Amino acid sequence: MRILVVEDEKKVARFVQQGLEEEHYTVDVAHDGEAGLQMAESENYDLLVLDVMLPKKSGLDLIREFRARRGTAPALMLTAKGSIEDKVAGLDSGADDYLTKPFAFAELLARVRSLLRRGSKEKSTVLMIADLELDTVTHKAKRAGRTIELTAKEYALLEYFLRNKEHVLSRTIIAEHIWDYNFDTGTNIIDVYVNHLRAKIESPGEKRLIHTVRGVGYAMKEE
Repeated sequence: MRILVVEDEKKVARFVQQGLEEEHYTVDVAHDGEAGLQMAESENYDLLVLDVMLPKKSGLDLIREFRARRGTAPALMLTAKGSIEDKVAGLDSGADDYLTKPFAFAELLARVRSLLRRGSKEKSTVLMIADLELDTVTHKAKRAGRTIELTAKEYALLEYFLRNKEHVLSRTIIAEHIWDYNFDTGTNIIDVYVNHLRAKIESPGEKRLIHTVRGVGYAMKEE
């Protein structure tokens, strides 16, 4: 899942980015409201995490304009302002949840997971296809009862495939969701990671689940 963090305090932004990346999310960061709005509108994010007090454009204005232009990604507001009036203003502007600074990262993570489930067609924390399953809370993958050890990028790739099973995903779309904002699409790194993932989830004798669509990309499906 891909998340945009818009936070002008660079220490806070690094803390949030690092923590989310350790939980296998792909995270982009902007440090002002104008840059954040541009990125939110130009990329396909699964969640926005927005500070309220931002230079150039406030988080409230950002989410208000994003919603006015039919942006649908769920948004979590972060702010030092914790009054009822401030929370109402944030929610009325188009935010989906509100977290007051300072916050415990465990609570931030729980709210992130909740918003991602709310915004997804797949509400369960366990994603499945055939005898393969992935628990998005514990980050454990299993197939036919055997545990599969995954790197952070392999986990992110498998989760994205499972959330979009039966759909053909181009290499460009995969790059946008799994790698960062400045990913070089001219490399073959996506094919390399797909092959690594296949080797782990498709043992000899097991049904193939990741299928190559020539000239386009990949699809996860049963055949």
